[in-house]
Amino acid sequence: MQVRRAENKDIPVILNLLRQVNEVHAKARPDLFRFNTKYDRDGVAALISGKNNAVFVCEDGGAVEGYAICFFKENRCDSLMQDIKTLYIDDICVDESARGKGVGTALYNAVVSFAKQSGFYNITLNVWSCNKAAEAFYKKCGLVPQKTTMEKIL
Repeated sequence: MQVRRAENKDIPVILNLLRQVNEVHAKARPDLFRFNTKYDRDGVAALISGKNNAVFVCEDGGAVEGYAICFFKENRCDSLMQDIKTLYIDDICVDESARGKGVGTALYNAVVSFAKQSGFYNITLNVWSCNKAAEAFYKKCGLVPQKTTMEKIL
């Protein structure tokens, strides 16, 4: 199993994985999510070549089994918050057929290593409360709630 930066050749697999992760959300919260993907081919290509983000893939035996999409965020000159660089994990997705093999953990560990080497202060992400598997995974990785978004459906 190897984690590396994504390349354009990985776009078809990333698009398939994007559909899988969106399906989890759309099934759990059809009132919020459409059965679609948040990025198309051009969007994924832009992420791969972007300067303010990083896309990683995990492959095993030459097959890509998961990805992590991360964005660089910087808080500067805020009257309330400290100046910090944050690596925001937009998505980690592991192919349905590869779950339980350590792909997610390998991706997360690579993201942590990248963040440390790149001088980020912290790593953040959002997890939908309806996605219990993702929530459990992130807790297992040692992440703790930083803040909570609450809602009341009207």
